[in-house]
Amino acid sequence: MSTSATEPSDSQAVPVPSTPRLALLLELQEVDLALDRLAYKRRELAERVAVTELGARLAELTARVGEAEEQREKLVSQQLTLDQRSESVGGRIATIEQRLRSGRAGSYRDEQAMGDEVASLTHLRREIEDQELEIMEALEPLDQELTGLKESSSSVAEELALAREQLALATAEIDDEAAIVRAARDQLAERVAPELTASYERLRAKLGGIGAAHVVGGACSGCHLQLPAGELHRLRQAMPDSVVHCDQCGRILVMTSDQAGR
Repeated sequence: MSTSATEPSDSQAVPVPSTPRLALLLELQEVDLALDRLAYKRRELAERVAVTELGARLAELTARVGEAEEQREKLVSQQLTLDQRSESVGGRIATIEQRLRSGRAGSYRDEQAMGDEVASLTHLRREIEDQELEIMEALEPLDQELTGLKESSSSVAEELALAREQLALATAEIDDEAAIVRAARDQLAERVAPELTASYERLRAKLGGIGAAHVVGGACSGCHLQLPAGELHRLRQAMPDSVVHCDQCGRILVMTSDQAGR
């Protein structure tokens, strides 16, 4: 077991104003743990989980809506192109047929060539119409899917907005409570020697939020390791104003007067 005011490696005991100041350090530790619990509660709020899950769901739906809309745009573009081709082919057929009816087709061979072209163009127009029908058949379920996705997206967006409101309320409630505890902590910290507070803060940052521990049943309450009998004896014999560190974990040890036999 080592004794120091700053780090456990220092061997010289550093005096502090009085033993109650060490007891205050334990109170400060409890308040800090209460703030840690509030911070954890704030991070793990069920409302925050709901917001995260709903946000992920909305992002997924939004992506699916985007994919469906992109697919629909491609089909509509193909449909427009086919419409234009069909209109062009139909116009060509009408022109040829008009020439054939007007008697201006020319020779028999010319008329036969025009008839063959009309037949070929008519076949082409049927193929185009078949392709258009396929696109229309593909668009119908896609439009239904897109409508469903948008409705689901809208519903999830409403749930997300509500969940965010609930999260804001729950967060504000915890923040209000933490503000009260933090104010009490500031008042308590003013009663502890600055150098002791600084050492405690360094240890707390390194040792999982616990920089000061009391002795319980002959063990350090920080690391829960049993202190050797000789160490316990030296701890009981230490000056009331000495800062003593646990040899096992380095935390500041505080022994109450009744434990020390004083």
